[in-house]
Amino acid sequence: MGMSTPGPRRGRPGTVRVPRPTVTPPRVRRRRSTRPLWAAVVVVLLLGGVLVGRLGQVQLARHEQLATQAAEVSTREILTPALRGRVLAADGTPVVGNTASSVVTVDPQVLLEAEDGGRALVASVAAALRLPEEELWGRTRLCGTQDAPAVPFCFSGSPYLPVPLVYDVDPVDALALLERPERYPGVQVDSVPVRAYPGPEGINAAHLVGYLGRVTAEELEQADGDLDAEAWLGRAGLEAVYDEGLRGTPGRTTVTVDPRGVVTGTLDRTDPVQGADLRTHLDVEVQAASETALVEAVRAARRAGAPATSGAAVVLRPDTGAVVAAASFPTYDPGIWTRGVSAGEYERLLDPDRGAPLVDRVIGETFPPASTFKVVSLPAALQTGIDPEGEYACPGAVSIAGQRFTNYESEAYGEIDLPRILEVSCDTTFYRWAYDQWRSLGGLDGGVEADSRDRFLAVARGFGLGQRTGVDLPGEEAGTLPSRAWKQEYWESTREETCRRADEGYPGVEDEERREFLEQLARENCVDGGQWRPGDAANFSIGQGDVATTPLQMAVVYAAVANGGRLVTPQLADALVRADGTVVEDLELPDQGSVSLDDETWQILHSGLEAVTTGGTAAGAFAGWPMEAYPVAGKTGSAESFGQDPTSWFASYGPVEDPEYVVLVVVEQGGIGSDVAAPAARAIWETLRAQEER
Repeated sequence: MGMSTPGPRRGRPGTVRVPRPTVTPPRVRRRRSTRPLWAAVVVVLLLGGVLVGRLGQVQLARHEQLATQAAEVSTREILTPALRGRVLAADGTPVVGNTASSVVTVDPQVLLEAEDGGRALVASVAAALRLPEEELWGRTRLCGTQDAPAVPFCFSGSPYLPVPLVYDVDPVDALALLERPERYPGVQVDSVPVRAYPGPEGINAAHLVGYLGRVTAEELEQADGDLDAEAWLGRAGLEAVYDEGLRGTPGRTTVTVDPRGVVTGTLDRTDPVQGADLRTHLDVEVQAASETALVEAVRAARRAGAPATSGAAVVLRPDTGAVVAAASFPTYDPGIWTRGVSAGEYERLLDPDRGAPLVDRVIGETFPPASTFKVVSLPAALQTGIDPEGEYACPGAVSIAGQRFTNYESEAYGEIDLPRILEVSCDTTFYRWAYDQWRSLGGLDGGVEADSRDRFLAVARGFGLGQRTGVDLPGEEAGTLPSRAWKQEYWESTREETCRRADEGYPGVEDEERREFLEQLARENCVDGGQWRPGDAANFSIGQGDVATTPLQMAVVYAAVANGGRLVTPQLADALVRADGTVVEDLELPDQGSVSLDDETWQILHSGLEAVTTGGTAAGAFAGWPMEAYPVAGKTGSAESFGQDPTSWFASYGPVEDPEYVVLVVVEQGGIGSDVAAPAARAIWETLRAQEER
């Protein structure tokens, strides 16, 4: 069959193209690379290694450091004060002890969780105890924070301990709180130890034992964790000096706390160790006799018309310096510190118009020692060259550089020897001796350099005057030993005021005679008040003028006279002991040196002082005393100040042959020494002699 070529077709669609069949190539499966996976694994392993290494470092190398840091975040340490040691008399009788006091407290967690901060709870407690609500609420406020009342009416304790609301609460009222725990949640009544003053034989001894006070913020910061804000520290007297031994070792409790500061558990506890007892040299019977004798002397002086503003009595062992008794007038009830002294009470304790009873007159105030000072001046006069066996005129008055000086009450005794001069306390003889040396040292032209050659000044310093005795009580005054250098320095520091007074006078002084005296004195001192004048030397020789000593200083002087020159250090404390009497620490203090005088000088002093009580100025006070069986030696003194009554002194020791005690009494503005202080000293000696006979 033949094939023909087709021609074009009209009216038909165009040519249809048939696609060629395509051939699909076979699918090839490729394997993915594992390198990224291995890289990730390596990274993970490296990180894990670093983590493990770091964990090992933490667990091993820094374990203790981090454990400590973690503990600091979640734990707190609470100190529990130890029971304070007692203060005992020499025979073990408690002078200061401890007793229990009831205190109402509230759990700080209860206050924290209450919507009103516990205000309603505190208000209900205040109502039950019939106390001001604001006062109790203030005790829940941390001291120093906003709206907190002043100390001691705020809360100064640890936030992890119960908050004290009321101290010394009535037991019946306390029981009412405990019987209704649903009404008073978190409220407890605790028994806490406080200081007690049993007062054996009726003694007071407030200035000796001292008192306690709350720790301050500065003390707390310096305590290095040994104190907390609830601690009580000694603030005066023996309580202050021996605070560390009396305080003991506090207990420690480690507690866990949550982020709010609320205690959640206890980790560790160490019990407190009670403080040691302080055994003193005090004799309760002699202390009672000293306090009574001092009060009676003040009363007798006041009945005679003298102000008798203050006074002191001291009984000292001349061989050891042991303070057997020490009394100060006026005094106060030491129990006020336990009950909580108010601001008004504290002001009254310091008020001069009320006698400033907080001041210890035994060591904290000075007085002109008057003629008791002659046991210092007589040896000084002997060192200037006077004849120890000679006799010297004792006129009623002498003229020193144109100024008239008199014996007390202007009595004359004629020519007398040195022991007799002490016996009758002849002032005019001492005036002449002092004036003679003043002239030999250059008089007004001597200058401050003359102090180094002044025997009156040197012997006084040799007896330890002008410096503290070193007694184990705080607040001791050093006293004043005036000298050329001292007067010049004092004048320069006060010259401006002195000259102002010289111009303006003293219009505020009502007494005309005293006002004129002060104005004349100001005019004289404005020009040349720094000069050491004849009157200064004369007054120094009899313990007047600017000479000022504490009663304890003069007791130490008479102890040296009694024992032959040793300057003992007066001391109240004997030892720190445990409750069973075992000695923890002996507290003996060393001597302060000695006074070097020849035997003849000592003999003159002893002879003259012994005659004072048998035929001299104190003979009336010791009338009927058994001198042969128990001889006592001593010296009266009557210190005069312009416009004031004399300050009465008597210093003594005995028995004469082998002195066991020094007894000294001073009554400020009490009158003549023989009339006031000497009878008081005799009353104390009566007790000492009675003890000797038992």
